[in-house]
Amino acid sequence: MKSITANDSIIHFNSACYTSLNEHLKSNSFSKIFILVDENTHQFCLPNFLAKLETNVVIEIIEIESGEENKTIETCSGVWNTLSELDADRKSLLINVGGGVITDLGGFVASTFKRGIAYINVPTSLLSMVDASVGGKTGVDLGHLKNQIGVISTPNLVLIDTTFLETLPQNQMRSGLAEMLKHGLIRDENYWNKFKELPKLSLEDLDELIYESVIIKKNVVEEDPFEDGLRKTLNFGHTLGHAIESYFLSNPNKKDLLHGEAIIIGMILACYISSELTGFPKKTTEEIKALFLSYYEKVSIDKSEYQNIIELLKYDKKNNHGNINFVLLKNIGSPEIDCLVDDVIIINAFKFYAT
Repeated sequence: MKSITANDSIIHFNSACYTSLNEHLKSNSFSKIFILVDENTHQFCLPNFLAKLETNVVIEIIEIESGEENKTIETCSGVWNTLSELDADRKSLLINVGGGVITDLGGFVASTFKRGIAYINVPTSLLSMVDASVGGKTGVDLGHLKNQIGVISTPNLVLIDTTFLETLPQNQMRSGLAEMLKHGLIRDENYWNKFKELPKLSLEDLDELIYESVIIKKNVVEEDPFEDGLRKTLNFGHTLGHAIESYFLSNPNKKDLLHGEAIIIGMILACYISSELTGFPKKTTEEIKALFLSYYEKVSIDKSEYQNIIELLKYDKKNNHGNINFVLLKNIGSPEIDCLVDDVIIINAFKFYAT
């Protein structure tokens, strides 16, 4: 697959990853290389990655605990302190090997340490390959509130080696698939239609779908790098999805949802709301719901919890002037941004999901 240039970053795929990485290491005088991992990528991904590095520069490994609950400013402080203790300077390189938590947090750490050091993202989950790999969004959560602290900063390189997907459990694969489904709904009906035959697709087909998904996000981000308009469409399903994810994360009686699991619910709700407000076909909404629930187990959300989730909407990053702004659909591939939605319609959307 041909490498993709996205703003100031280059995205390489599979075998091209390591050729390009080693050329990059040779052509830059990095003082030290730091590799950020969690316990899972340390065990399952790092050995293969290190075996393909060609450099005499000193390499230090920094491990953090996995999971969204560790995507915090406290974890950043730990990594910053470790970098300082290991004599990192402004010519150091940070390589983030992991899923979205690692690439989001690692990018933020690199962008702020000594006012910014170079970094490379090596996404190892499907979600991070098709979502976190493009766009330069970095950051951490504020308590249970998603991605409240961060900056937009571009990695030197993004290396997408799809062999890492062989280490993932099925729930993590489904989590990443949610973002690919979203890309089809907001941007490309032909791409969306390919997912209707998902059980029949091969690993080679998956590689091609990943590549197409990266292209879709890249094109959106290049047109609107700072989310003034078009880039907001990438938040389809995320307004309620993030609120649901945060609610489950903060509630000790609830099992945490993976990002994609919450976004699938958010997209079903957003399709229903679209059918009520922007003329999105009700039949298509039913078809999308049926398709999603054939891939994802329905999550129980009690009626008594609807209002608590709605309360969390006020923290959504797209809000302005006190308005909660939704991304809705007029048709597949035709989104509408900055839509205001009454709470009654949101509650009806939850009821639609539950039935």
